[in-house]
Amino acid sequence: MTKTLVIVFVKNIQLGKVKTRLAKTIGNQGAFTVYTELVKLTEDAIQPLQADKRVYFSQNILENSWTGCVKFAQEGKDLGVRMCNAFQKGFQDGYERIVLIGSDLPDITAKHINEGLDALQNNDAVFGPAQDGGYYLIGLSKMHSFIFNDKPWSQSNLLKTTLEELNAKKITFGTLQTLNDIDTFDDLKASAFYKSNTVLQEKIKQLHD
Repeated sequence: MTKTLVIVFVKNIQLGKVKTRLAKTIGNQGAFTVYTELVKLTEDAIQPLQADKRVYFSQNILENSWTGCVKFAQEGKDLGVRMCNAFQKGFQDGYERIVLIGSDLPDITAKHINEGLDALQNNDAVFGPAQDGGYYLIGLSKMHSFIFNDKPWSQSNLLKTTLEELNAKKITFGTLQTLNDIDTFDDLKASAFYKSNTVLQEKIKQLHD
């Protein structure tokens, strides 16, 4: 066991249950295909990390995936509670620096995650800002449950609201490079992930036509 932990929150890949905003434009099968690719990218990004790794599935634990990771099912009524529970368990198990990421970031790399862990050596918290006003990464070196309570999840003011509360409580935090997650077809088309993946483009075109 190391003193650092990386947690990945992943949705079980089910047709009609993933990337629902994207599906409004390219259909459920298209969204399913895109999310499958994004999950593979996330799995590749965490492989080189020296930290311990845990994957939290939205529903059923899939044993034949995420090699080298300890697997759990997410618990809680909303995203905030589920993340809070995962962090609390990590700290209870003796980890000193914990970073949590999602699984829909085409540009995430091991470098971003390591930078998050490094930032926690001098800060209580760290965030990777997303272009939509949320965050793609959150890390803690101390448990601050209020971060996960009564927040505007999936809204454009999520990170701003969270950082204002941290400032008010005089809790130190760092921020990383801003990245874009994939929620809409415009997000997808603008991403280097999509522009460089001609096979995926062709699949989406066939499904979309």
